[in-house]
Amino acid sequence: MEPFRRLDAVVACPLPLANVDTDQLIPARFMKQPRAAGYGGFLLHDLRFDTDGTSRGLALDDPAFAGARVLVARRNFGSGSSREAAVYALVDFGFRCVIAPSFGDIFASNAVNNGLLPARVDDAAAERLLGRTAAGHRVSIDLAERTIGCDGETIPFAVDDVWRTKLLNGWDDIDLTLSHTEAVRAFAAERAAMYPWSLPRDRG
Repeated sequence: MEPFRRLDAVVACPLPLANVDTDQLIPARFMKQPRAAGYGGFLLHDLRFDTDGTSRGLALDDPAFAGARVLVARRNFGSGSSREAAVYALVDFGFRCVIAPSFGDIFASNAVNNGLLPARVDDAAAERLLGRTAAGHRVSIDLAERTIGCDGETIPFAVDDVWRTKLLNGWDDIDLTLSHTEAVRAFAAERAAMYPWSLPRDRG
């Protein structure tokens, strides 16, 4: 997984909606497609298009926001079902970060495991960012410092410490466990010395 450290002066797409759930992020009928085919085209499909395929004018389809790497939304983003395909759709569309006041717990965990940063800001900051990004201001994200830069303001964001470590290093859960290899070996050796009777008998 590609490490996430900084995004500098990137296009950010405003999505001024609260309670965007995983069923909206990718409707279930599109999950029959293999991941290799790419899920980006299905992102927020039913919010973006009428039944005849006509665009509803969501910012995601505005040429001004083409190539956006950051999505800014309102509270409770990614609530609902646990489908990881919701994260696939965001990542395949090109996003590396979603900024919102709060996230669904399972969605946020899935996001980190796929290299997508769920950056939590307060409601007031989210509203400022929605307004500024709609006006075309770009944003910079510094994960090491946990800050967002936009239109001359530096806004702090929150992210779980372990998730931050995983993203900075491009680690999945196995990589995170392997980073503690020496501590695990030391613990195993200590336990073996203290409780030798607990070890499986060598039947040679």
